[in-house]
Amino acid sequence: MVDLPLHEDARGKLVVLEAGKEIEFDVKRAYYIFDVPKEAVRGGHGHRRLRQVVIALAGSFDMIVDDGSSTARYTLDSPARGLFIGEMIWRQMVNFSSGAIGLWLVSEQYDADEYYRDYDEFLTAARALR
Repeated sequence: MVDLPLHEDARGKLVVLEAGKEIEFDVKRAYYIFDVPKEAVRGGHGHRRLRQVVIALAGSFDMIVDDGSSTARYTLDSPARGLFIGEMIWRQMVNFSSGAIGLWLVSEQYDADEYYRDYDEFLTAARALR
């Protein structure tokens, strides 16, 4: 988890993210998801070299991450905290609250060949790196 710099005064709250500071990579793509049904499962893939920071801008959802040898679950529920996900991590998003909005700040442009969409293929590749 990454604590993001929160600036707060009587006018409200502000979080500023800068590449090379709070985010260790240059952001080449950003996207957000919303209106996800509570029972939906998103993600279900891994990336060869892509890195990302995921932030719940509103509401909450859980990120399940798997490096091929261990699995962890993180609840994202604050726009002042993000989850860094490095390369070779399988991820799923579940348990979306009503009104949840998730923001992804990503190190690479979209490339379909960069994805692992088959879990067994991902596991074979991830275990070969260890």
